[in-house]
Amino acid sequence: MLNSDKPATWRCGRFLFDFSKRKRPLVMGILNATPDSFSDGGKFRTVQDAITQAELMIKSGVDIIDIGGESTRPGATPVALQEELDRVLPVIEALKNCGVALSIDTYKAETMRQALQAGVDCVNDIWALRQDGAIGTVLEYGVDESKREGCGIVLMHMQRDPVTMQFNPDYKDVVTEVIAFLQERADSLIGDGVDRNRIAIDPGFGFGKSLDHNLQMLAHFELFSKLNYPVLAGISRKSMLGKLTGKETNGRLAPSIAAAIMAADRGAKIVRVHDVSETIDALKLWEAVQAN
Repeated sequence: MLNSDKPATWRCGRFLFDFSKRKRPLVMGILNATPDSFSDGGKFRTVQDAITQAELMIKSGVDIIDIGGESTRPGATPVALQEELDRVLPVIEALKNCGVALSIDTYKAETMRQALQAGVDCVNDIWALRQDGAIGTVLEYGVDESKREGCGIVLMHMQRDPVTMQFNPDYKDVVTEVIAFLQERADSLIGDGVDRNRIAIDPGFGFGKSLDHNLQMLAHFELFSKLNYPVLAGISRKSMLGKLTGKETNGRLAPSIAAAIMAADRGAKIVRVHDVSETIDALKLWEAVQAN
């Protein structure tokens, strides 16, 4: 059911983000320790490369660093558990005391568990904790001395799976159906014992959506906030921007920033981006205007 209270805070492991004291969204920087992510695959495969990139994000003012060891681009080949762990755990170990929140981008319960043990603050799951063991893992890291009040959770909507999600995605009303899915997943977690203030939601731009579906979701993004959870917008460099501009992934900075600002205008509390410094600069201007 809808909750009448706006999300004043979001518990994210060691961090408590207070939205009543800030205008601009949290900026979640993407750190892909993968060879095949759609935008920057292979760029940060060594631990030192990842640390260097993370240091640049931190210097720019990033709020959360989202570490991923498996590409979920359309048609991506699944990665074995141990390979994913080998990619992400050394990065987490190196960054766990960096002063900003860390997130693990995974749907595997064992990767979640080991990442949380290693020091991450948030689980960002494209499957919305529908894989075996995932809910049990985030419950285990609920009220826990080492994680203060529990890890943050980002529940994302995806139609089908990464291999098939872009095969003719179909909705009668994409915004209504995505809202219903996210509401059901959040209600289910709360019913299982997850504290409401740990949950954020992500409509899943590009995950089982056509260009028109994505544009509808961005145009009506404020409707997702009616669920009264922090809403994450992950649009950075995505194919919808390429289809509109004709640009390859590394040429999508301008539309990525524009999308982040549009999402902020429509209530996004978190924006997940590749270009941290440029996005934060744009959001500083947006924030200054909001204050007048």
